Amino acid sequence: MKQKTHKGTAKRIKVNGKGKLRREQAGKRHLNEKLSSKRRRKLSGSTDVARADVKRAKRLLGMS
Repeated sequence: MKQKTHKGTAKRIKVNGKGKLRREQAGKRHLNEKLSSKRRRKLSGSTDVARADVKRAKRLLGMS
């Protein structure tokens, strides 16, 4: 049977050119007016997936 990509994970995690996994940061979708401008800026952009989660994320993406 063919291995299928976990589509929920595929929508959240992208692979960059070096093969590292990148994700968007949580906590910036709504209720932002109470956050400081500094906090909102820090939440912008993407970050690496935690080392403890990389193995699981790669398996869900069909990379292993």
